[in-house]
Amino acid sequence: MAKTNGEAESTTINLISQGTEITGDIKSNGDIRIDGSLTGNLSTKGKVVIGPTGKIKGEVTCRNSEVSGSIEGKISVGQLLNLKASSRIFGDIITCKLAIEPGARFTGTCKMSESDDNAGTNNTKGNEKLPEKR
Repeated sequence: MAKTNGEAESTTINLISQGTEITGDIKSNGDIRIDGSLTGNLSTKGKVVIGPTGKIKGEVTCRNSEVSGSIEGKISVGQLLNLKASSRIFGDIITCKLAIEPGARFTGTCKMSESDDNAGTNNTKGNEKLPEKR
């Protein structure tokens, strides 16, 4: 295990299998893969992968994320959010980097923030003026 800011960072991948339904909040230091469904908030310092059958109703906060399934709620990603062709997002997105495959859909707002390993902070740049053309 590597230490980051005095806290142990887990190298374990947590898996919520297809057919599993969880109601409640999940907090972790490691990576999480969701192929089942979660009704509640998910917060991790690692990566969140939502498989094609994965569904989350609630807020997601993580360092990186790859979404093939669906999210109903806000997602805050400190680094890269990758929306696969089958992904469906119904809620707001806050991320530093966004990759969207053709076919991916989201309904909500998207705010680009500065790189932040502690996802979910309010470092958004949405209200800054763009430089004028000369």
